[in-house]
Amino acid sequence: MLSKKTKYGLKALIYIARQDATVPVLISDISEKEQIPKKFLEAILLDLKKFGILGSKKGKGGGYYLMKDPKTVTAATLIRVLDGPIAMLPCVSLNFYERCDDCPDQEACNLHHFLADVRDSTLDMLQGKSLFQLAGLTEKEPESAEG
Repeated sequence: MLSKKTKYGLKALIYIARQDATVPVLISDISEKEQIPKKFLEAILLDLKKFGILGSKKGKGGGYYLMKDPKTVTAATLIRVLDGPIAMLPCVSLNFYERCDDCPDQEACNLHHFLADVRDSTLDMLQGKSLFQLAGLTEKEPESAEG
């Protein structure tokens, strides 16, 4: 289950991705439109900034903006940044691997093999979905010059 932090982080990023990329988005706007508690949102956005997904501008005309192309940021990356491992057990995690204390032989463990398959299926879906797609964005057709 996604944590509230991850749910709110994804909602905030989708909101930011849908806005004009040249204008930073105010925390108060995100909080109001997406029904996210402002103080919690501030902490989430700071984490996303720390990982280089968002940038911020202070003062008049300030706010948060995407630092990365939304086509290159996957749901898997966002979930890992906000929540940590995607795998259900540490022994099947690709980025946060830890051997299970109660498992004498990981290679003979049916639970390990099953949850590795679950991880792979989940990752296929999460890595195949970009922030661009989550936000429902489409390519803009170039305007033709009439003359």
